[in-house]
Amino acid sequence: MIMDEKLKTDLQRFATQIRIETIKEIGTLGVGHIGGSLSIVEALAVLYGEVMHIDPENPKMEERDWLICSKGHAGPAVYAALALKGYFPMEMLETLNQPGTNLPSHCDMNRTPGVDMTTGSLGQGASSAVGIAIGNRLKGLDNYTYLIVGDGESQEGQVWEVALYAGQKKLNNLIAFMDYNDMQIDGNVSDINTLGDAGKKFEEFGWYSQTIDGHDVEAIYEAIQNAKAQSDKPSMIVLNTIKGKGASFCEGLVSSHSMNVTEDQVKEAVEALEAELE
Repeated sequence: MIMDEKLKTDLQRFATQIRIETIKEIGTLGVGHIGGSLSIVEALAVLYGEVMHIDPENPKMEERDWLICSKGHAGPAVYAALALKGYFPMEMLETLNQPGTNLPSHCDMNRTPGVDMTTGSLGQGASSAVGIAIGNRLKGLDNYTYLIVGDGESQEGQVWEVALYAGQKKLNNLIAFMDYNDMQIDGNVSDINTLGDAGKKFEEFGWYSQTIDGHDVEAIYEAIQNAKAQSDKPSMIVLNTIKGKGASFCEGLVSSHSMNVTEDQVKEAVEALEAELE
């Protein structure tokens, strides 16, 4: 399906807005998981901006599409998308990981409107997504469960148990994304414990796989449409991304996994991104 230019522009602008709010959030706190938050922004923009069937006024709507961000440390980007969609006031973003906040550093379904699963312990969100997809199928619901996993996270054996089980159960209502920025907390994934051709590995488990530019909203949208066309396979969309994308002070740095952020860095990055919206 070809994306029209207006939708493409709208989603690119939405991605920029998510990126701005994510940087501001973490800047308010002065430290955080900025790199892996910024690398999934375009995926979030396409999902929340166009693809997912959701209702911010009724976050628990049974027939909704679900999103499980298994790399829970990317919570700040998820929160930015949720706030921009109207799940809660924008002012809440200023409370990220503060005492008494409903926006903890990692996603918490019991505290944040719109968060479908508590995550942070790597790999567990993937298992949750499979359980949700199966449960919704048993209920006869015509919806999708979307899952975001990290490449470093995918060194966890639990992710591959999920791959085996979901493939055998032919969960075509499960569409997963791997944030393949090739960086984890202590170095490059390719140096520490390489995944090789991740898409091909999932294919061996019975999945349909695609590998695309993870910062191209049109490519992401088209990949999701291709995934929805599968009648008997779950889908894995490998997103080739850049850690810290869109913020010059942290783009492409391993240290951006979790780093201190200064007021000047935030100001410079936000001004550059706001210029893109003019």
